[in-house]
Amino acid sequence: PTRHTLVRGRSSRSPLHTPRPSSLHRRHRRRRRRRRRRRRVVVTMFGWAVDTWNTLRSMNYRQLVLQLVSLGLIVTSALVIWKTLMIVTGSESPVVVVLSGSMEPAFYRGDILFLYLAKRSTVLGEIVVFNIEGREIPIVHRVIRAHVRARDGRQDILTKGDNNYSDDTVLYAAGQDWLHEEHIMGKAAGFLPHVGRVTILMNDYPYAKYAVIGLLGLLVVTSRE
Repeated sequence: PTRHTLVRGRSSRSPLHTPRPSSLHRRHRRRRRRRRRRRRVVVTMFGWAVDTWNTLRSMNYRQLVLQLVSLGLIVTSALVIWKTLMIVTGSESPVVVVLSGSMEPAFYRGDILFLYLAKRSTVLGEIVVFNIEGREIPIVHRVIRAHVRARDGRQDILTKGDNNYSDDTVLYAAGQDWLHEEHIMGKAAGFLPHVGRVTILMNDYPYAKYAVIGLLGLLVVTSRE
C-alpha cells in the first residue's frame, strides 16, 4: 500500500516517491557526458590520423605527385577566381568579413560583404569599406557626409558606424578629417549573414587557421578520387 504524507502543503508519495537528484549530481552527470564526448572526439581524430598515415604510406611516388598536382590546381583555381572577381568588381578585395559590431543592426559580426567599386562618386548613405594609413584591417561604415571640393574636384567623405555614437574622425590618421576616393576599397553590394564566423575564429586563433589549411591539404592529397 502507498502511504501519503504532506510536504509543504503538497501531497507526496512515500516511500515509493523518488527524490529529485541534487544539483551536485546533475553537475557530475554533465561532466561525465562531456568526458565521454571528448573521448569519442579523440578516438575519431586518432582513427582518422591513422587512416591518413596508412593512405600516405600506401601511395607510390607517382600517385603522390599526382595528388600534389591536384592540390596545386585547386589553389590556382581559387586564385584565378579571386583575380576574376577583382577585375569584375573593380575592388582589390571583393569579399570581406565584418569583424566588429559597429554596424549593427545593418550587419553583424561574422557577416560576409560583397563589394564593388564603381567609378561614380560616393553618395550619402552608402556603406563603404575603407583603409586608413597605419591600420592593417579595413573598416566597414556608412557615409554620413559627402561633398565635392570646388577648387580641385576631389570628394570629401565622412563615415560613421551605425552603432557608434560619433563619426570616424577619431579613427582617421593624424591630421586627417576626411576620406577620399583612394581610401575606398569598395561599396557594399550584398551580404551573407554569419557565414564568416569561421574566418573570425581563424583570425583570433592563428594556429587554428594553419590546422584547418593543413587538414584540407591532407584531405585533398589522400583523396582517392
